[in-house]
Amino acid sequence: METVRGTQSFVHTFAACWKRPSLTALEVLWRWAFGAPAAALIAYEAMRVVRETHVDLGALTRISLLDPAATAATLSETAGVLMPPALHVAKWLVPLLLVAWIVVSSFGRTAVLRRIDRRLKRRPATLMVLQALRIAALLAAFAVWFLCLRAAADTAVNGPIAAGQAPNVVFYFALVVIATLGMFTLWAVASWALSVAPLLAMLRNLGAGASLAAAFRLRPVRSKLVEINLVMGIVKIALMVLALVFSASPLPFQSVATPGFMAWWYVAVTFFYLIASDLFHVVRLVFYLEMWRAYDDGAAR
Repeated sequence: METVRGTQSFVHTFAACWKRPSLTALEVLWRWAFGAPAAALIAYEAMRVVRETHVDLGALTRISLLDPAATAATLSETAGVLMPPALHVAKWLVPLLLVAWIVVSSFGRTAVLRRIDRRLKRRPATLMVLQALRIAALLAAFAVWFLCLRAAADTAVNGPIAAGQAPNVVFYFALVVIATLGMFTLWAVASWALSVAPLLAMLRNLGAGASLAAAFRLRPVRSKLVEINLVMGIVKIALMVLALVFSASPLPFQSVATPGFMAWWYVAVTFFYLIASDLFHVVRLVFYLEMWRAYDDGAAR
């Protein structure tokens, strides 16, 4: 196991996946088979809610961070109008999309892993259970993150306003950035077992509980799996920053760029981000498989 290195092996795995574009194409196919209808359904319901509530969207375009009190009042008024019908839609839409994601992702992940290695066993039902557990853990992480944002708002905005002082918007956004990066890093470190368990289920033909237990017993490669999860977190952040840079790059030329060009430019940047993200998901799967083979060979010796 001494010859298997984390980040260096990840670079080698990335190069190998780059030479097999069919893996990324299959990942893109199953993700977009879910994502495109889901996005269309969400957009349809969102537009329907906006039409039925008669929200003044023009007021949202006029908000300014230079006047945080007026901005907060506008956002609060808009949210107060939109939240009741939006929550009514979310009661059936969110469970529907979660169940659809669990089913589609389980079969999609099975297809990609078996494309990587035909010796892997099909365990779609097990992968559905593991995916449900992962979603539950992710929702818990989002709940903690939301509580952190509320605490930041109480500290930097609501507290000063209650004391008759001006809210500290800069401090609030600093707390938001710290909380977001902190939760992002914590999830990357803590979620490695949920990421590798589906692979172990297909490698060893295990159930959900047994595959999770097997993931926690991978002590010789645990540090490398955590390292790669951190690398994937950094890659995600880098892709987001790169997408933001690409999105903003035409702005100096907006006097000559048509609205149609800007719209297509944003669509192209979005597609770039999604495809690049899917590529790195495939790289992580292949890396996990290579780590397992190295671990299994080392254990056999």
